[in-house]
Amino acid sequence: MATFSGEAQGFPVNFILYTALFVSFLLALRLYILMKNVGKCKIPEGGRKEAIKTMLIIGSGGHTSEMLRLASGLSEMYSPRTYVIADTDVMSEEKVKRFETERKNQQGKQYTISRIPRSREVHQSWITTVFSTLKATLYAFPMVFKSSPDLILCNGPGTCIPLCAAALTMTFLGLKKVFLIYVESFCRVDTLSLSGKIMYHFADKMFVQWPELHEAYPKTTYMGRIV
Repeated sequence: MATFSGEAQGFPVNFILYTALFVSFLLALRLYILMKNVGKCKIPEGGRKEAIKTMLIIGSGGHTSEMLRLASGLSEMYSPRTYVIADTDVMSEEKVKRFETERKNQQGKQYTISRIPRSREVHQSWITTVFSTLKATLYAFPMVFKSSPDLILCNGPGTCIPLCAAALTMTFLGLKKVFLIYVESFCRVDTLSLSGKIMYHFADKMFVQWPELHEAYPKTTYMGRIV
């Protein structure tokens, strides 16, 4: 019977262990540096010469209305724009198309619409949410890596979490710095939504629409109501 001699098929076990520890240390150091710099990086501004590839994550109902109000303040510098909509949302696509038509976009192809599975449907159980979020994540990573946005703008739908996770992975790997801007929904007065509580630690900039919410979460920026 073969005995364990401290080597795995002639390869030193200690070398494997130390290499794994060293790689883990480098990954942890990279994550620490990124987390330490959250909110300190300069967010792309419309005054620069290069276009800012922008991904806007559209929720449903009030989320869609708020996001389109935010988008109305973006100049054509924020293009091309990619609108990401949940695959079960049958109304938001028409709202986005109407919105872009009303902007009288002269270049026509400066925006696209992509669909992704919802992370969580309304009233969906939290147990099954784990599986639907994993499914959404499988769609999110290739979508974000292919689109390679400079900026992601979101305002609360659970679908934003897998997409932001993909963007953070791009930044973590050093492929590209993707700036994350999160605007908490108007209906959140005293406490952040679940998505907001997660993004509070990762967004480069988080805006809230109520002063009470800013007082409870001091790293946020109070912006007043979206009009």
